[in-house]
Amino acid sequence: MPLKRLSVTAVRNLHPVTIFPSPRINILSGANGSGKTSLLEAVHILGLARSFRSTRLQPVIQYEQNACTVFAEIERPSVPLCSMGITRNKQADYEIRVNGQNVKSTAQLAETLPLQLINPDSFRLLEGAPKQRRQYLDWGVFHVEHRFLPAWQRLQKSLKQRNSLLRRGRIERSMLSPWETELVAAGEQIDLFRREYISQLKPVFEAVLSELLRLDGLSLSYYRGWDKERSLAEVLDSQFDRDLSIGHTQSGPQRADLRLRIQGLNAAEVLSRGQQKLVVCALKLAQGRMLKEFGRQQDCVFLVDDLPSELDQNHRQALCSLLESLDCQVFITCVEPEPLLNCWKKETPLSMFHVEHGHIVQTE
Repeated sequence: MPLKRLSVTAVRNLHPVTIFPSPRINILSGANGSGKTSLLEAVHILGLARSFRSTRLQPVIQYEQNACTVFAEIERPSVPLCSMGITRNKQADYEIRVNGQNVKSTAQLAETLPLQLINPDSFRLLEGAPKQRRQYLDWGVFHVEHRFLPAWQRLQKSLKQRNSLLRRGRIERSMLSPWETELVAAGEQIDLFRREYISQLKPVFEAVLSELLRLDGLSLSYYRGWDKERSLAEVLDSQFDRDLSIGHTQSGPQRADLRLRIQGLNAAEVLSRGQQKLVVCALKLAQGRMLKEFGRQQDCVFLVDDLPSELDQNHRQALCSLLESLDCQVFITCVEPEPLLNCWKKETPLSMFHVEHGHIVQTE
């Protein structure tokens, strides 16, 4: 599902721009601070309604502008062009349109334009809190299992209500019963979806990683968020007194995690930065393959910020070959394009863009 046309207005230092990217490989080069990453950020806003560089919108919207807008036309097999656009203002409001119709849910953006981001912050997938890995996992489940989103929404609502009651302090146990029933039903369904997804992801991840890096003893495992020997209902019942004392639910799918270990040790504490980058790339690329093979027969759009950094020529070539093999659209930023020019087959469509002081010019 490549972007055929992309228009960006009032995002950071970018001048208003419309580009017509290659359906496959797009390389954006330029000096640091020129605006390369801002273009990736604009695509990210289009697909997820948020920036990957800031939790606040104010720095993203150009100075003296009240809102930023990103619009694209997306090419899909056997169907007419899909148009989608988003406008976000400094009050954090947004207006989303897909094929000319107003859309209220950002989930429809994510479904229309699946994105995978690989950037320096991607290390958080290994080093960061479990929330980062749950988001990675749930992105994959969302795109291959249509029942996941309503189950996730049920979980969030029941969990919020249970926690609200727990924070009141002294309450009757029976007051939690209707919300716990809903939490258990949604939580166990989500756990099932996650386990099924992981069982499919693991061999794909291992195959992708083997093409990038040899790491003996690396294991990927899933922790569901509560004792695997007991049902969620049993765990909630046994932990009620403690949950009440601390004012929130300790166990459940909201505590799930993915664990990457090497011979029992946390992989983030053992691997070099370069190795960590390759493991994270393998995780992201594996999800791209999964989406194509087991999902809605869609392709990801990959956003790769500063690809050459911390990778030698051999690993750079291996990563580019894998991106190329996915047969999807890729946007890559770099300071100098030369290290990437010989990483692609001659027949692969490739477009080059130079970015300078917020201006983007296609060079070939």
